[in-house]
Amino acid sequence: MERIRTVIAFQNHFEAFLKKQPIKVQDKIFKTIEAIETLGRVPKTYLKALSGTNGLYEARIKLGTNIGRVFCFFDKGKLVILLNGFVNKTQKTPPKEMNKAIKLMAEYYESKKR
Repeated sequence: MERIRTVIAFQNHFEAFLKKQPIKVQDKIFKTIEAIETLGRVPKTYLKALSGTNGLYEARIKLGTNIGRVFCFFDKGKLVILLNGFVNKTQKTPPKEMNKAIKLMAEYYESKKR
């Protein structure tokens, strides 16, 4: 499959989250990233815009009863930046995790100015 987008991680937060996950969850995360890279329109089941966050999205990984989330955003349309991730048992996104992602997104844009 041809890649439409490039997905990269900013700093080491995503990698740290990934390493803590069981292999099956890691595989599902990679499949979700592949969908983001290759599908013209990514279904909301994989990627959902978070309202009121100025461009923040969450990639959603569901395996059994575990729901993993990885915050990300688009830079120049074709580049997806992965931020922090967490595992959640409920539909609500913890404010602490969202605030961390918003802070990381700001750091990313600040680092690009330098």
